Amino acid sequence: MWSKHNLSENGVEIPIINFIDLQEQQKKIRLQIDEAIKKVLDHGTYIMGPEVAELEKDLSSFCGVKHSITCSDGTDALALGLMAFGVGPGDAVFVPSFTFASTAEVVALVGATPIFIDVLPETYNINVESLNKGIELSKSLGLRPVCIIPVDLFGQPADYDSIAVIAKEHNLWVMADGAQAFGAYYKNRRVGNIGDITTTSFFPAKPLGCYGDGGAVFTNNDELATKLRSLKIHGKGSDKYDNVMIGINGRLDTIQAAILIEKLKIFENEIAARQKIAKYYNDNITDILKKPQVIEGATSVWAQYTMVLPENIDRSELMLKCKEVGIPTSVYYIKPLHLQKAYNRYPIAEKGGLKVCEHLAENVLSIPMHPYLSEAHQQYIVDRLNEIILTLNK
Repeated sequence: MWSKHNLSENGVEIPIINFIDLQEQQKKIRLQIDEAIKKVLDHGTYIMGPEVAELEKDLSSFCGVKHSITCSDGTDALALGLMAFGVGPGDAVFVPSFTFASTAEVVALVGATPIFIDVLPETYNINVESLNKGIELSKSLGLRPVCIIPVDLFGQPADYDSIAVIAKEHNLWVMADGAQAFGAYYKNRRVGNIGDITTTSFFPAKPLGCYGDGGAVFTNNDELATKLRSLKIHGKGSDKYDNVMIGINGRLDTIQAAILIEKLKIFENEIAARQKIAKYYNDNITDILKKPQVIEGATSVWAQYTMVLPENIDRSELMLKCKEVGIPTSVYYIKPLHLQKAYNRYPIAEKGGLKVCEHLAENVLSIPMHPYLSEAHQQYIVDRLNEIILTLNK
């Protein structure tokens, strides 16, 4: 039945399903990728070659934003944003605790204090009520509130209109961490054209990824764009030997830019495919599992399809049974940041813990999601998953 499969112990065919399938994507555009890389090898400008400027122009057009500044990775994109605003010791930056470490990591690296905020149970994105509490807490600790970093988790933007109200009230700026939602919309604006700054990552597993590390910072502010371009090349002025500020080596390699130019050409079709798969999952996976919700006025690029299990279902047992029938699963994220050893000394917005973050960490589960997941594999995943859930839901 399956073109690629394993056999179970009793001889039943088990399809080989990839959690993320970059090989199928590569097959689709391999000739274009090979030619793009060959052009870079031929002209030999491996750092800041013409493809970098071309990609930045393409990204700006895609997002509808004035300035796209490519950089070495998504973490450096966040760091560059903080550096451009001069964030440092004594400053408080508000970040959701249910996310990857890089969002808080950069805050600590510039000497500021991350304040961990709880998230919403429906969308996994930052909770503005908890955010308000975090802002008041920071003031009571003698810190200066400066910045909110919402994270567009698993593919959909946070509720930026609500965040903007709070930012305006407290004179804060907003840096949208769009690493997982690049390509999505919020109120007719693309991720990349939201907040004072938006950042993204081109890590290979992201919806738009290169074949290595890469990232970008987006802004409509001319002054910020000038600073960001300087900061990513050691704080250069008129040239790289004229240093006007302290920066980093944060350039995107020309070969990665060339690859991204080709991948951006098929990105819209891939987003549509992800959305079709998510709809199939939403319509057919049992309601025993709490399926992800997209807020009104937004779209998702479905970087992950993540559900919440009821507490009576043992996640480890479920993952084992899925593995037995060839369904790969993963947990994003197994521990919220405020409980991580590296970050547990930093303040949290809620007395007694960040309950939603902690609950999600114990109960979320992600299943395969990528644009090249066949209809047969989608049906297989849904059918087997539903069968397993019914046996475990006791």
